[in-house]
Amino acid sequence: MACAFACGSSSSLFFLRSTNTPKQSSLRYPLAAKVRAESMATEKLGIKVEKNPDESKLSQLGVRQWPKWGCPPSKFPWTYEAKETCYLLEGKVKVYPDGSKDFVEFGAGDLVEFPKGMSCTWEVSVAVDKHYKFE
Repeated sequence: MACAFACGSSSSLFFLRSTNTPKQSSLRYPLAAKVRAESMATEKLGIKVEKNPDESKLSQLGVRQWPKWGCPPSKFPWTYEAKETCYLLEGKVKVYPDGSKDFVEFGAGDLVEFPKGMSCTWEVSVAVDKHYKFE
């Protein structure tokens, strides 16, 4: 008996096939595939969010050597005097840029970039722990 299925995104689709017959043990002939979750970057309201960046990208940027900052659930205004790039280790946040009723939401595992000069309101629903870098 043959079995096939597909997985992936519209930019990369993987087809996996198994030709195991009912007589073959699935332990002797396992269907094994390593599928890496693709990093996905978006920009909304001037804020760039990259979901699940590769560890190699984080290493290249030196993220683990950046300073850390954290805060409990809260709501506060903030203005970026310089461009900030941050990587959230923990937390969940909605950021409302001034003059917009819309928001950008991000959380643990996200690499986020805020432009210099942006004023906004942070709404932290889950305590934040992040690495950050100002340029």
